[in-house]
Amino acid sequence: MKEYSSYGIKICHYNRIFEKTVEMYRSAVDFFITVCLEEWEFLQKLSGKERNNEVEKLTIRTKKRPEVRYDFSEDYYKFPSYLRRSAISEAIGKVSSYHSNLENWKISGKGRKPGPPSAGNVFPVLYKKSSYLRTGEYTAKIKVYLRNTWDWLEVSLRKTDVDYIRHHCGERKECVPVLKRKGREWFLNFSFEETVSLSKVPVREQRILAVDLGMNQACVCTAMKPDGTVLGREFLSLSREKDLLKTAVNRIRKAQKHGAVRTPRLWALARGRNDRIAVLTADFIMEKARKYQVDVIVFEYLELNGKKRGRHKQRLHLWKAKYVQNMVSGKAHREGIRLSRVNARGTSAYAFDGSGRVERNIDRNYSICRFSTGKLYHCDLNASYNIGARYYIREHLKSLPEKERLGIEAKVPQCTRRSTCTLSTLTDLYAVLPA
Repeated sequence: MKEYSSYGIKICHYNRIFEKTVEMYRSAVDFFITVCLEEWEFLQKLSGKERNNEVEKLTIRTKKRPEVRYDFSEDYYKFPSYLRRSAISEAIGKVSSYHSNLENWKISGKGRKPGPPSAGNVFPVLYKKSSYLRTGEYTAKIKVYLRNTWDWLEVSLRKTDVDYIRHHCGERKECVPVLKRKGREWFLNFSFEETVSLSKVPVREQRILAVDLGMNQACVCTAMKPDGTVLGREFLSLSREKDLLKTAVNRIRKAQKHGAVRTPRLWALARGRNDRIAVLTADFIMEKARKYQVDVIVFEYLELNGKKRGRHKQRLHLWKAKYVQNMVSGKAHREGIRLSRVNARGTSAYAFDGSGRVERNIDRNYSICRFSTGKLYHCDLNASYNIGARYYIREHLKSLPEKERLGIEAKVPQCTRRSTCTLSTLTDLYAVLPA
């Protein structure tokens, strides 16, 4: 499979000089959006490349085509051809998305009617040789709108960024850069493509790392074998980082109580600390995956969209569970480790030993739960056992013929309902599986 990553190289010494370039590019995208909206009835019948060619025929004058319906060159003199094609592709994508959303809205009737598309915050793609040339190790030329014309501008690239890319991305294929702005600084954002081979170990021989991402505990990892044998348990607390984040959030609350509507610096501090927790968590998970030489990392499928309710609303907003999973996904695939997600419902609510529902919030400690047998146990560790068990149950049953699967489900009826499966269910299932 192909894995993509991106990295931005800061452009030194220049600030406002690129604003006109971006403005012209966005204006060109808006022009082509207007054309696509007018001609969509015809364009939607064509394939991707044919659409681009047809829009060019409608807008670009040539020797053989002196008259066109919409004259692009009248207001965009000497606009670079590759930049123009990039603008056409961007416009077609936005119009296609708009019509799809409009059709879905007509069918469902939910929410507001989608508004007409616009260029928005798009940035120009600088194609090599036509808009971007590398002139040295730390220098490059890019084509920009300068002094009322399109001309080449030599820029200096930050040395640390270039050295980082050479060290970490030297073996990957470099794609064309995008000129982007972040705050008051400008960057060339490069995408890198690489081909990775994922593990093909059969489920009977797989080792997995079941990960429970918690709000109290940063994460709990359990290494498991297909029969439910636990190879190791690993805990990550990050108490210091979470205390710092709590302090930053409390400062924001205090400022808001005193009438401060906007607190950008305080929010930037809180976001930075929150991002650090996510990065440390992802690094910890990958470290344990290497330690136990696992073939698959298993997470819960977390649906965090929509309005958050309850007294832990603020903590749920700051919880970067999906960000951690995305980071781990990129790192794991690069090392040939697969990623899988299981049903999250009830992983913490049921005891791993099959004794039924657990009692939470023991003595105001939400990280401890009590089983119906009276045993006290770490709640996130219990959940990680059940996450790993649900993965193996699904994979074991999926690989069997229908007749054998139905026979096994008759012997172990608990495995038919995935939202109540626990580690004890996996143990019972493995005992009756065919050799």
